[in-house]
Amino acid sequence: MLEATILERPYITITNVIWSYDQKNDQLQLLLVKRADEPYKNFWALPETFMRTQESGETAVLRLIKEKIGLNLSSVHTEQLGTFTNKLRAPDRRVLSLAYMTFLPEMPKLKAGYGALDAHWFSFSSQKGRFCLTHGQSRFYTAAEDDEAVYYEHLNALSPQTDLAFDHEWIVKAACQRIKNKLDYQPNILLVLGDTFTLKKARSVFAAFLQLPIDKIDNSNFKKTHQHLFEEVGISNSKYKGRPAKLYHLSYLIE
Repeated sequence: MLEATILERPYITITNVIWSYDQKNDQLQLLLVKRADEPYKNFWALPETFMRTQESGETAVLRLIKEKIGLNLSSVHTEQLGTFTNKLRAPDRRVLSLAYMTFLPEMPKLKAGYGALDAHWFSFSSQKGRFCLTHGQSRFYTAAEDDEAVYYEHLNALSPQTDLAFDHEWIVKAACQRIKNKLDYQPNILLVLGDTFTLKKARSVFAAFLQLPIDKIDNSNFKKTHQHLFEEVGISNSKYKGRPAKLYHLSYLIE
C-alpha cells in the first residue's frame, strides 16, 4: 500500500484567545463566539479560522482579527501559545490547532460573523482556584484537570450549558498559565490597556492572573520590582481632584 493512502490529512485551525479590557469597570475580558455549525453547535467557543495555503499562523491570526472585529493590528499584539494535537480534541475528524493569543488595545463592540450565532465579551475572574468567564447567566471555567491525558479522556461528555466547545477550556487554561508565568519578565497582557497605562491598571491585570485582590499588590513594591519593564511617558488627564497618576508603557516593545 502506498504511504500516501494510509496517511491521514488533518484539518489545521487557528484558535485565537482574544483578550481585551473594560476600562469603565476595570475588568479583563475574553472573546467567545457561539458556534452555528456542528460539531458543537450552540456551544460557546474561542474564535477559530482555517489556515489558508499561503498563510503563516501569525498572518491567519491577524486576518481573523481584521475580518471578525475590524481592527488592523501589528504582530506585536499577537503571541503564539502552542499546538494542540490530541486525537480526542474533535469528535468527528482529526483537527490540529495552532493557538495564539491576541491582546486588543481597545474593546470594540461585537457582531456575530460567519459561522457564529452570537459573540460576546466574557468577564475574566477567578473562583475556587480556577479562572472563570462570565456573561449574563453564562459561566465557564478553565479545565479542572492538571493532567492532559485525564482531561481528554472526559472530553466526550460536554454540555453547552457548562462547557466550551472542543478542548477550549484546556486552551484557555494554558493561556492563563502562560500569561501568569511571564508577568515578571514579558507582560504582553498589558497591551490590552492601550498604548499607555497607570500602575493601578497594571496591578489590576496582574492581580487577576495571580488570583489576588488588587490591594494585596503594593504599589511602591510593584513599581520597584517592575521598573525595568515600564517606562514613564507622562501623566493622566484625570477629572478627579488630587495628583494625576503617571503613565507608563512597556519599554521592551518595538512596533
